[in-house]
Amino acid sequence: MSQVGQPERATQNRVVQLFQQQLGYTYLGNWHYRENNSNVETDLLTAFLRDTQKYNQDIITKALHELNKLTTDTTPNLYDINKEIYSLLRYGINIKPEASENTQSIYLINWQEPLKNDFYIAEEVSIKGENNKRPDIVLYINGIALAVLELKSSTVPVSEAIRQNLDNQESLFIKSFFNTIQLIAAGNDTQGLRYGTTKTSEKYYLTWKEDSYNHITNSLDKHLLQLCEKHRFLDIIYNFILFDGGIKKLCRSHQYLGIKAAQDHINRQEGGIIWHTQGSGKSLTMVWLTKWIREFNPNARVLIITDREELDDQIEGVFLGVNENIYRTKSGQDLITQLQKTTPPLICSLIHKFGKKKENLTPPTPLPL
Repeated sequence: MSQVGQPERATQNRVVQLFQQQLGYTYLGNWHYRENNSNVETDLLTAFLRDTQKYNQDIITKALHELNKLTTDTTPNLYDINKEIYSLLRYGINIKPEASENTQSIYLINWQEPLKNDFYIAEEVSIKGENNKRPDIVLYINGIALAVLELKSSTVPVSEAIRQNLDNQESLFIKSFFNTIQLIAAGNDTQGLRYGTTKTSEKYYLTWKEDSYNHITNSLDKHLLQLCEKHRFLDIIYNFILFDGGIKKLCRSHQYLGIKAAQDHINRQEGGIIWHTQGSGKSLTMVWLTKWIREFNPNARVLIITDREELDDQIEGVFLGVNENIYRTKSGQDLITQLQKTTPPLICSLIHKFGKKKENLTPPTPLPL
């Protein structure tokens, strides 16, 4: 049956069921009248850290203290707070159990084994702020709010839901709730889903495009199944978010799918080609793939070769903008010299620097196997 023309409430009911029945999220309830809703539900997070991660209560208390200092922060710059919390989520919170003991990292999310996390969905989540607001749907992982979804009826443009998301992130409303949020989406039954992250402007909200779930005729349901499947949802947050010079960025579908295919080739020690068009985000694709390579193999070195000076300059700027140190070669001989060393791990160069006639290039000495 067609969902076109159904009221927003009917769409929301169906979406909540989809998360429960097809994606396996646990329903927390309608939190319209629940008191003290938060971006960190302490009871749920404590249960995960105690029962699944097996941390003792003293460690849990210290970790929650460090997290809560940031999650409730009301300073104006959402970008900086969100970046700091993202770092804690991804890399863990460093806790020293006792003065005489070594520091240990406390992980709030089990990134390596996604299904060992607790996935929750709540609706009509009333949040107190300078002016109270009520997001339609909030996704919690281990009690930490990581995604917000605003829904509209099929006759109301998705753009209205996007603007509602943007308004909610302002100090006038519930900005501090978004301190932990990584994925922000808006949708209806005619236009499907549009997604972004914190402070993504309306024109940069994206549509997920993938040849899967083709038996699903409703585009909103299809997009939610593609984006919010448990493994993929955590993979996108862990591997495909960048903080780039004041702008938080999230991958497009072709970047994600291309990099996942590249990862498979690298695992098999095979080469490959990712074909791009102009404006498709080649530089960010390089950054995400490079970061994964260096985490996958800490001893790996990456050489990025382009064919124009302005591209070489752009690559250097993009990597430095996301705090990735990259060495830009100065000449063909400099390139050979750097390749003969074991560092730097990340180099960019022009293809022209391979063998200019006026340079007497010394070939690299083969490294011992």
